[in-house]
Amino acid sequence: MQPDPEFLRQHYAAMSDEELQSIDRADLVKVAQQIYDEEVATRESSVPPPAESATAQFEEEIEIPDDWLDDAAEAYSRYVVRGTAPAPEAVHARDVLEAAGIPCELELFEEPDQEEQMQHRWRVLVPGKLVHRALSVIDRDIFNAEFEAEWRTHLELLSDEELQVMAPQYAFCGLYDRLARINRAYDQERKRRRMDG
Repeated sequence: MQPDPEFLRQHYAAMSDEELQSIDRADLVKVAQQIYDEEVATRESSVPPPAESATAQFEEEIEIPDDWLDDAAEAYSRYVVRGTAPAPEAVHARDVLEAAGIPCELELFEEPDQEEQMQHRWRVLVPGKLVHRALSVIDRDIFNAEFEAEWRTHLELLSDEELQVMAPQYAFCGLYDRLARINRAYDQERKRRRMDG
């Protein structure tokens, strides 16, 4: 089943330049590529390739005080049924963050359950200023690989017709929209602070 060309034209036309640039043309089917190219040409703008490393472009060292645990945020946690041995998943998350250069601490946290029985939860704590970066690193280095494997398995089970309508920009339109909103809000805040001039 081919995507509806008129829907694609309206969809691309409604996008901001930033949203249009966030689309990877190589991921589109042939008819979508043609309509995408038409929209880019209409705007008389070229879509630049993504930077080799967005983090390399914007990365700046953030001063982290020695007593950062006073303002720590939880980046990952796992419950354990018994004992005090760290959950392997929590240890792995800690190792991933350390490899990314993010300070972190593994902590055993006790809390009562609904029956007032104490349960143990291993938490990976990071400086509060770095919690968004830490969550993204965990997504990238742990969860995204798991998701990709599941997505590949799902795609392999589809017929050719079903695969045609599972283009990522449709199957994950919410994620594409979230990324566009994240970039838009960031760019607007930089402009508000006059950081681009």
